[in-house]
Amino acid sequence: MANLADMFDLKDQVALVTGGSRGLGLDIAAGLLEMNAKVVITARKKEELDRAEKDLKKISANVCSIRSDVSSLESIAGLVDTVMEKFGDIDILINNAGTSWAEPAEEHSVEGWRKVMALNVDGLFFLTQEVARRSMIPRKRGKIINVASIGGLFGNPPAYNAYTSGYCASKGAVVSLTKQLASEWGKHNINVNAVCPGFFETRMAEGYLKTLRPEIMKLAPLQRIGGSDDLKGVIAFFASEASRHVTGQALGVDGGVSAV
Repeated sequence: MANLADMFDLKDQVALVTGGSRGLGLDIAAGLLEMNAKVVITARKKEELDRAEKDLKKISANVCSIRSDVSSLESIAGLVDTVMEKFGDIDILINNAGTSWAEPAEEHSVEGWRKVMALNVDGLFFLTQEVARRSMIPRKRGKIINVASIGGLFGNPPAYNAYTSGYCASKGAVVSLTKQLASEWGKHNINVNAVCPGFFETRMAEGYLKTLRPEIMKLAPLQRIGGSDDLKGVIAFFASEASRHVTGQALGVDGGVSAV
């Protein structure tokens, strides 16, 4: 029988976290470092990356940052090249990078739709494909965790006035893609799962929380907004051997909103 602490230990595991310079991505990277992983964070803005790397090094020296825009498909192979040159094979991929666009569905612009899909769906898929093809399938092992949203499970309540049809569609695609990749790649011993956060204290949610905090908390059985430590344990589970018999799942991390 395996020791549970050993099953959660990520020592010598290499993790790539997209959108890792702030918000949920930074929290996730910190949690992986705390579990002894070697972590590479990537994002578009160098200043934010440098600041995040400096903060993360207070936890562990086993972290580096690489500036990259995952929505630019031409850059994906180069990103994977750089990670593998620095650390070797990628054991854990956290697809966290994402964006949103708020417009009523009847007025939603082509520009906004394409921006959301380019990062949330296209970039996610083709980065995952590249990592799996080069680093996971050949070694018959890997953990892929997609950060979706409860917006991918159902629409926002009318009271929110959250005009996020493109965002919700993209996160619904991520949930479906998670299940399909789990089905296809299980034979390669690759676990593919998704986490579906509700409202968290992040820059992306800041505008909604300013006006809707009481309403959001009222709808959540736990009556709280997600904080900086509320995703780390879930990610640690999905990234570790503790979840070796779990794949194709989309877990709501939302204070219970998706349960009612």
